[in-house]
Amino acid sequence: MNTVKFNAQELSSRKLWQLLNTGAEADENVNDTELAEVIAELARRRYHLEKLQEIGKLSEHPPG
Repeated sequence: MNTVKFNAQELSSRKLWQLLNTGAEADENVNDTELAEVIAELARRRYHLEKLQEIGKLSEHPPG
Protein backbone atom coordinates (compact mmCIF):
# COMPACT_ATOMS: atom_id res chain seq x y z
CA MET A 1 0.00 0.00 0.00
CA ASN A 2 1.27 3.44 -0.94
CA THR A 3 1.38 5.49 2.26
CA VAL A 4 3.16 8.50 0.75
CA LYS A 5 0.80 11.32 -0.20
CA PHE A 6 1.36 12.39 -3.77
CA ASN A 7 1.26 16.20 -4.25
CA ALA A 8 1.91 17.32 -7.83
CA GLN A 9 2.10 20.97 -6.76
CA GLU A 10 5.26 20.29 -4.77
CA LEU A 11 7.13 18.83 -7.74
CA SER A 12 9.13 20.65 -10.37
CA SER A 13 7.82 20.78 -13.91
CA ARG A 14 10.72 18.61 -15.02
CA LYS A 15 9.80 15.93 -12.48
CA LEU A 16 6.15 16.12 -13.50
CA TRP A 17 7.12 15.51 -17.14
CA GLN A 18 9.30 12.57 -16.07
CA LEU A 19 6.41 11.06 -14.14
CA LEU A 20 4.08 11.62 -17.06
CA ASN A 21 6.43 10.01 -19.57
CA THR A 22 7.88 7.15 -17.53
CA GLY A 23 4.95 6.60 -15.19
CA ALA A 24 2.52 6.08 -18.01
CA GLU A 25 4.86 3.60 -19.70
CA ALA A 26 6.24 1.72 -16.73
CA ASP A 27 3.11 1.96 -14.57
CA GLU A 28 5.35 1.38 -11.56
CA ASN A 29 5.14 4.31 -9.18
CA VAL A 30 2.28 6.37 -10.56
CA ASN A 31 -1.37 5.32 -10.57
CA ASP A 32 -4.11 6.74 -12.80
CA THR A 33 -5.23 9.28 -10.21
CA GLU A 34 -1.70 10.56 -9.75
CA LEU A 35 -1.20 10.78 -13.53
CA ALA A 36 -4.35 12.88 -13.73
CA GLU A 37 -2.93 15.18 -11.03
CA VAL A 38 0.33 15.48 -12.96
CA ILE A 39 -1.51 16.43 -16.16
CA ALA A 40 -3.70 18.94 -14.33
CA GLU A 41 -0.70 20.57 -12.66
CA LEU A 42 1.21 20.86 -15.93
CA ALA A 43 -1.85 22.37 -17.59
CA ARG A 44 -2.23 24.85 -14.73
CA ARG A 45 1.39 25.92 -14.98
CA ARG A 46 1.10 26.35 -18.72
CA TYR A 47 -2.00 28.47 -18.19
CA HIS A 48 -0.05 30.81 -15.94
CA LEU A 49 2.79 31.04 -18.45
CA GLU A 50 0.38 32.10 -21.19
CA LYS A 51 -1.23 34.63 -18.86
CA LEU A 52 2.17 36.15 -18.02
CA GLN A 53 2.92 36.48 -21.72
CA GLU A 54 -0.49 38.08 -22.33
CA ILE A 55 0.06 40.77 -19.73
CA GLY A 56 3.61 41.44 -20.96
CA LYS A 57 5.53 40.03 -18.01
CA LEU A 58 7.38 37.60 -20.29
CA SER A 59 8.83 38.55 -23.62
CA GLU A 60 8.20 36.42 -26.70
CA HIS A 61 11.93 36.13 -27.33
CA PRO A 62 14.41 35.99 -24.46
CA PRO A 63 17.15 38.64 -24.51
CA GLY A 64 20.43 37.46 -25.82
